[in-house]
Order: sequence, then C-alpha cells, then structure tokens
Amino acid sequence: MFTTVLMIEKPLAPADVEMVTTLHGDEQVSFVVLMQPRGDQDRLLRAVDDVALGHLEDAARENAVPEGQEAFPPAERALAYSLESLRKAGAEAVGEVVETHPLDALRTVVDRTGADEVIVLTAPHFVEEFFHRDWTSRARHKVGVPVLKLFAEQD
Repeated sequence: MFTTVLMIEKPLAPADVEMVTTLHGDEQVSFVVLMQPRGDQDRLLRAVDDVALGHLEDAARENAVPEGQEAFPPAERALAYSLESLRKAGAEAVGEVVETHPLDALRTVVDRTGADEVIVLTAPHFVEEFFHRDWTSRARHKVGVPVLKLFAEQD
C-alpha cells in the first residue's frame, strides 16, 4: 500500500478528494492528513494573495478569520470532515491537527509512518512561492521523500 502524507489548510472539497484519491490510478493509497490551522502571522501575505487572486472581499475579511489558539476548533472540524470524505471515497485515512512547527510535524509523521510521498494541498501563496518560502519548497529540503504541490479547489 502506498502511504501519502497530505498537508492541508482547509477542508477538502469533493474535487480535492477526487484528485488525491485518483492520483496513483488503481493503487491503494493510505492517507495521513495533517491539518494546518491558521497561524497568527502572515495576515498581510494572505491579504496580498487574496488581492492577487481577485478575492478583494476575502482580503478585507482577514481580521475576522480565527487565528492562533482560536483556529484549533475549526481546524479539528475541517480535519474530521476531510477524513470522512477520503474514507467515503474508499481510501484509508487518519490525521491530526498540527500543534508544532508544520515542517517538524511533517518530518515526524513521514518518519513514523514510512510515507512514500508528501502532498501539500494549498491555495496559491504568490509571495511565499516567489521567494521559495512556501511549505512545499521548504518541505522538499526536510522530509526525504518526494513532495508534490497541488492547488486546492477554490471557493
């Protein structure tokens, strides 16, 4: 069985589930999902990304989105929803909300599970990607397995 660590920032949309569960054709895949709650940093970068994507209303609402400790309950609900969606699609899935530095958590989970790959499913983050400071670029130097970046379904 192929083991994939899937790092996400929001609940999986049906298109996301289909994309990650069919990526390896008929091969059975087991997912370990890491849900990254919104941190209390990088609000400006997220607003810039929203503006670049033409989501002006989202940029204006950045202050209203829970961050830090307040982001854990929504992250737990998003994780539960995502795990259930993967299981309904026929995949094995377990997961956890990231409570430490995301790259440290990612490396620990890859080592613990013997994962074959990491998929970072994220919205575009133009500023971070330009400077190679996004999770995918940074993970490629840390985890020791292939890291694939996919863009999540946008609302």
